[in-house]
Amino acid sequence: MTIELRQVCVYCGSSPGADPAFAALTVALGQELVARGIRLVYGGGAVGLMGLLADTVLAAGGEVTGIIPEFLHTREIQHNGLTELRVVSTMHERKAMMAEEADAFVALPGGIGTFEEVFEVLTWTQLGVHDKPVGLLDVAGFWEPVMTLIERAVAEQFLKPDAAAALTHGTTPAEVLDAFAAFVPPDRDKWFALDET
Repeated sequence: MTIELRQVCVYCGSSPGADPAFAALTVALGQELVARGIRLVYGGGAVGLMGLLADTVLAAGGEVTGIIPEFLHTREIQHNGLTELRVVSTMHERKAMMAEEADAFVALPGGIGTFEEVFEVLTWTQLGVHDKPVGLLDVAGFWEPVMTLIERAVAEQFLKPDAAAALTHGTTPAEVLDAFAAFVPPDRDKWFALDET
């Protein structure tokens, strides 16, 4: 299966985080997306790593689609300089639209919202809702505990190895984006089978 990356959805923090390495990685990802001609799809915010990512892509001549729910839009948290800003009614509508627009998903460091979004789209990959890869872009070991948790879930037979393998983990934007080219969706027939042997 060959993944054509035209639009990539990026999840990341609405805070810049404590470590300057988070911002540096965000800038590197934005520049790499533009270098590859990939449009950014993200949550539409102007603050934290979200705002930095959008600003980086725009400054480098790239295109950005932001999708933001009305309650955040009215609080003036939205980015006003995007190529396209879509205002939707709910967080559920926002996440569904982001997933529909994207060819793949990348997560930078972030908080509860970022965690939830990553696990949701990874679940959709596992269940066959879509055939889109998901990647964790790591710096300073931020995502290492998540990878340890995934490994534990496989070891305890809560997660099949091929489903775990659908999650890419890398430390550079090029590493994660390049790995998407080799993405193989999990075997859903095996996942849904009642016989676990």
